[in-house]
Amino acid sequence: MNWWQVLITVIVTAVATGVLGFILGGINRKRVAENAIGSATKEAKRIVNDAISQAETKKKEAILEAKDDIHKQRAEVERELRERRGELQRQERRLVQKEESLDKKTDNLEKKEETLEAKIKSAEDKIIEIDSIKRSQFEMLERISGYTKDQAKDYLLKTLEDDLVHEKALKIIEFDQKLKDESDEMAREVIPTAIQRCAADHSAESTVSVVTLPNDEMKGRIIGREGRNIRTLETITGVDLIIDDTPEAITISSFDPVRREIARVTLEKLILDGRIHPARIEELFEKAKKEVEQTIKQTGERAVLDAGVSNINPELVKLLGKLKYRTSYGQNVLNHSLEVAYIAGLMAAEIGADIKLAKRAGLLHDIGKALDHEIDGSHVELGVEYAKRYKESEAVVHAIHAHHGDVEAKTVVACLVEASDAISAARPGARRENVQNYIKRLEKLEEIATSFEGVERSFAIQAGREVRIMVKPEIVSDDMMVLIARDIVKKIEEELEFPGQIKVHIIRENRAIDFAK
Repeated sequence: MNWWQVLITVIVTAVATGVLGFILGGINRKRVAENAIGSATKEAKRIVNDAISQAETKKKEAILEAKDDIHKQRAEVERELRERRGELQRQERRLVQKEESLDKKTDNLEKKEETLEAKIKSAEDKIIEIDSIKRSQFEMLERISGYTKDQAKDYLLKTLEDDLVHEKALKIIEFDQKLKDESDEMAREVIPTAIQRCAADHSAESTVSVVTLPNDEMKGRIIGREGRNIRTLETITGVDLIIDDTPEAITISSFDPVRREIARVTLEKLILDGRIHPARIEELFEKAKKEVEQTIKQTGERAVLDAGVSNINPELVKLLGKLKYRTSYGQNVLNHSLEVAYIAGLMAAEIGADIKLAKRAGLLHDIGKALDHEIDGSHVELGVEYAKRYKESEAVVHAIHAHHGDVEAKTVVACLVEASDAISAARPGARRENVQNYIKRLEKLEEIATSFEGVERSFAIQAGREVRIMVKPEIVSDDMMVLIARDIVKKIEEELEFPGQIKVHIIRENRAIDFAK
């Protein structure tokens, strides 16, 4: 046998063996797979049966639970229904009881209404009877008295009114007399003592600043070429220079007294220096401004020392110094303030009040006049504002506010300052006023007096410090004179501004004139 035959035999044998092994393996795998499938089928059947059994069990349990819940809910609903039925029955019983009670009340009201109607009818009959009796009595009274009902009523009211006017006048006279006696007694002790101890300058200062020139040629130099010097002066100083036919004099006009003083000092320095041109004017203006400011400060400090007052804010001291250049009716305001401080302090000493506080309030009472030409507002309002701004005490602020009667004086110091201000302003020679304003004030005084019913004529006398009023005796009685006097005083105080006080003197006179023929 050849080797290739042997090789073929071997190959064929190997192939046959492989095929046989593959077939036998497939058979074996099939058998194993069938066994596994059968086992899985059995397990699946078992799981399905168990699941069905558990589902049936849970279904039965859920049905039982649902039945229990339904039973509980039904029991709860039946219980609520029973409670509601009981509540409805109780409400029904209450409604029935209320209905019965209302029926009883209605019956009682009907009975009372019947009784009331009977009483009303009886009362109406009685009223008719009373009216008849009253009419007969009135008719009898009218026949006896000779007056009708309206005439008797008017007579009683007039009698009552006359009695009330008389009583009111008596009370006013009694009160005024008592107050006058007490005030006069105290005033006789306090005011004369204070005035006698206060020595004040009675001359009023001029409010016009006039600068004297060495010669009339100086006017031309002050005017300058084409008026440049005078224009520079007026622009820098803020004043008006009046150069008229007055020989060797120039008038300075300005609403601001401090500005007017600076201009006066500047002009005097220019006249002394002789070199008058715009640059020199500016230079000397600055020097004059510093000098006036220093003078204001020194004047304020000296006033504080003279008044014996301390611890005043430096700004208030400057304002006091400015009052040196301020006048009121020709009276220097700084001198007036010092005078008020002296008088208030002296009167405070007489009555045992706080002397230092009275002096302080008196010195600062017109502080607003240093500002009233610069800021809108009365000097009282400005004084109150600046006193509060610079931490003055409430007592001082109140005294400033009340010294012209803008508010009621509520402290002794405020009353003292108000009285001292009136004394300083009213003393002879203290103030002067424009003739035209003076005449207008007298005319207004007489106009107020004659505006009242029953006044025949009025005369303002003693420079407007007294008004004498003639009344018609057939209209104004003696008792009404007192009331008219008080009404006129109130109207004068409301509508007029005046220094000091005004005496209202009412005169009533009956005259009978006949002729023998």
